[in-house]
Amino acid sequence: MSLNTTLEAIIAPIVADLGFALVRVQMNGRAGGSQTLQIMAEDPVTGQLTIAQCSAISRALDEPLEAADPIEGEYSLEVSSPGIDRLLTRLADWARWAGHEVRLKLAAAAEDGTISRKTTAMKAVIIGHEGDMVHLDMPGTGKMNVPFGQIVSAKLVLTNKLIAATRPLDMGDADEMIDEPGIETDAENDN
Repeated sequence: MSLNTTLEAIIAPIVADLGFALVRVQMNGRAGGSQTLQIMAEDPVTGQLTIAQCSAISRALDEPLEAADPIEGEYSLEVSSPGIDRLLTRLADWARWAGHEVRLKLAAAAEDGTISRKTTAMKAVIIGHEGDMVHLDMPGTGKMNVPFGQIVSAKLVLTNKLIAATRPLDMGDADEMIDEPGIETDAENDN
């Protein structure tokens, strides 16, 4: 079992118990050097996480990760929200973000059905998915079907349409408020 699979088995149930959805677990760096365990999760209601929610996940993971000790050497723990122009890591993401633009890298499939290390970068509009097949609309080329396992990486493109489709975070959380000169909040407008 790979380290990321072991980590996901420890982390996923804890994140779910807190009411969040795990987006990605990734270990960066090498044992004996600088290592970072990156955990990306989302609140199913907003698709994002507040700073307080990231902190809650981090605190909840401290003891279980310490007890299991799956990582050799010291490491830093980073918990983050996927952001608006998020990575698409789960098959369900392809249905949820249908109609939006995506930048993706595909692994080339060899004639014998194996996947090579060579990748092709492209930009497309997501149509959705059926089973393990992702449906895309390629500019100038038309529709294309790609096996989910052939997608090396995928990230939404930040567009006005994507911004409009993303639910805003709860502005009642004072830790999340950014006071910018010239921008009035709803609370200031009520005075």
